[in-house]
Amino acid sequence: TASNGGKMASDMDWVTAEHMTGTSIMAVQFDGGVVIGADSRTTTGSYIANRVTDKLTMVTDNIYCCRSGSAAHTQAVADMVSYYLELHSVEIGENPRVKTAANVFREICYSNRDGLSAGIIVAGYDKYEGGQVFSVPLGGMCERQPFAIGGSGSTYVYGHLDKEYRDGMTKEECFKFVSEALALAMFRDGSSGGVIRMAAISADGVERKVIP
Repeated sequence: TASNGGKMASDMDWVTAEHMTGTSIMAVQFDGGVVIGADSRTTTGSYIANRVTDKLTMVTDNIYCCRSGSAAHTQAVADMVSYYLELHSVEIGENPRVKTAANVFREICYSNRDGLSAGIIVAGYDKYEGGQVFSVPLGGMCERQPFAIGGSGSTYVYGHLDKEYRDGMTKEECFKFVSEALALAMFRDGSSGGVIRMAAISADGVERKVIP
């Protein structure tokens, strides 16, 4: 019947829907570096296309980004920024600054704001300003923050983060802060799930953790 046909069409929305990293991502700075984290669920409409996606994307050795929005858009933007920064690092003879990376993300996202679905958190460490976190939300604004959160799961945990965040946290305290916030977001948000991936970026390199 017509009604059954309509129901079947709605049940098959994942066939034509775009891959989305409908998501919970966050980053927080500590004295000497940053801790970043994300869930691992990628959805195509209401269908879970991948439950172990790695949304912590390396841009350079000392800078990572967390991606939310369209998987295709955010991967393409991250690849472009990585390419530009690789050339820039050759020109200056050292690793690029975190704020340089954030401004390249901002320029690309703002210039293509009408066509991109990309919310990015840029985080990393450089010898000039230590650990830094920049938020580049939809539309291409860029702002440095002590911590940032994004994605569909973020709306559930702003109050928790405002209550629990404090200046001067250690690396291990930041790991705990990020994992608890992401676990709460994943519990409430149907588009977030899977495992929690985290990484600490500092002068010593990158330390990664996975919480099943």
